[in-house]
Parts: sequence; C-alpha cells; structure tokens
Amino acid sequence: MKTKIKTIPCVAIACMSVATSWDSGALAQGNSGKSLGKSLSFHASFDSSPDADFARGDRGIWQAVSINKRDEATKGLPGGGEVKLDPLAGRFGGAIRFGKSKGPIVFFKAEDNFTMPTLNWSGTVCFWLKTDFATDLLDGFCDPIQITSKQWDDASLFVEFEKRATGIPFRLGVYADKSVWNPTGRNFADIPPVERPLVTVEKSPFASGNWTHVAFAFEKFNSGKQDGHASLYLDGKKMGEIGARTQTFTWEPKRASIMLGLSYVGMMDDLALFDRALTQEEVSDLFALKSGIGELLPK
Repeated sequence: MKTKIKTIPCVAIACMSVATSWDSGALAQGNSGKSLGKSLSFHASFDSSPDADFARGDRGIWQAVSINKRDEATKGLPGGGEVKLDPLAGRFGGAIRFGKSKGPIVFFKAEDNFTMPTLNWSGTVCFWLKTDFATDLLDGFCDPIQITSKQWDDASLFVEFEKRATGIPFRLGVYADKSVWNPTGRNFADIPPVERPLVTVEKSPFASGNWTHVAFAFEKFNSGKQDGHASLYLDGKKMGEIGARTQTFTWEPKRASIMLGLSYVGMMDDLALFDRALTQEEVSDLFALKSGIGELLPK
C-alpha cells in the first residue's frame, strides 16, 4: 500500500505511567459513562457480524480491490478469507482477523460515522489489536487503520507498524492537506524529524498473545492557527503528541473511508469513534472497561 519511506531514523517517545483502579460498571452508569456514550458516533464489536453495532451513518463493512478502487466497492468481507470474522477470538467476544495478504481492502464509510473536517475539528478513535508482530507482520509498513478521503499523506489519520531489521516502531500519523504540511513537495527522508507529523514509539507494549488498546485523539484542527494537537495512547497511557501545528484537513465526505488492516496481519476488536477529543482520563477509562465499548450503549 505505502511506498513512502525507506528505513528512516525515528524519535523514541517515553511512556508515561498511569495507574487505573475503579469499577467499569460504575463508569458506564455514571456521568462519565453517559458523556462518553453521548459522544460515541460509531461502534463495531465484531462479536457476531463484521458490520457495526451502532452507527450514525452506514453500518456495513465494504470491500474493494485496492484503496484507489473504493468507488467500485461491494458490501461484506472478501470471499477468499483474507479478512474474516472470528467469533471467539476477540478481546471481548469476536474479532476481525487479517491474514497475510495485501488485498483486497475492507472499510467503513466515514460520512456521518465520523466527524467531517470543520472549524475547530476534533475526534477520537480507539480499538484493540493483537498481533505476533515480530513474526507475522510483513516487512515494511502496515496500517491497522487509516482514515481519509484521499491518500496516506494527504489529509489522513492513521496508525502504522514499520517492520525493519533494527526494530518495529509503532506510530501515529496525522497528515494535514499535503499543500499545508509539505507545500514544497520535499522527499520525506529530507524532512527533519521534528517537522514530521508523527508520534513514534520504539518500544511499544505489543507482544505475542497479548491484546493492546490503541487510541488517538485530536483537537483544534482547521482553526487556521498553529494550535492543532493529536495524542497517541497505548493501554490507556499517553505515549506522545503532535502539537502546535497548522492542521488543515479537507475531505470529500462521500469518499471518506475508515480503512482497516492495510497490509496488517493480526486481529482487531471493539472499534469505536467519538465526535470529540477525549481526555487522558477518559481514554484510561475506556481501556479499563470490563466488557468493552458496548457498556456505554443504552440497554
């Protein structure tokens, strides 16, 4: 999918320790849980269906031959088993399993399910991943999730692994309109690390047999000022942020897609989208939910 970079030096982000001890049922029933539930715009538990359990827009999962063929997509998972629902293997119930294949792609439609770029745009994305990333991941780049109406380096939000000989860093990428973040068209390798719109975690908690909670939140995008921020969280802990940047995003709503498992090998569970930037405490609360995001939905 990506052909962007060869091996490049990365900046390590130190992990901040956060202790969490509380009853998730109390959260779901209390004011914090109600606030989170009200802000939830999309949830796919992957328990009994690949389609979403709750959505403000289209609930269906779609498949396409490639990223550039999304206009020719059809509903459902690929028939060849490249991506399949595993009803017993999830962090909570079922999960989506991605095999060792680079196509076809699967995605949800972002329109109405995710906030579209507007003035002072904000939002949060969270999910669980499980991968034996040292042995299963293919060499190079893979994106467990990528959200855009364009391409990976043009008005795009994503997380990625990069498998290379010296390690497997995990990153959050937040690329504004290409004309904004890279107006002169520089080669990526020539851009100083401090200018790259990435949070890089060299030593992440991913390990064989373990589920890892991934979340990222962004705020003050499309403000016209250099005040846009985006934060990456793993297992409820803040790993770093992209801050003080002009984050101008423009999307075509009908083409905006929540693409899953681009060249990724492993499982995903309990995908959720929120229409605002959640706080550090709220992300930690989501990580600690005993039964997943479904706890936030009305009973």
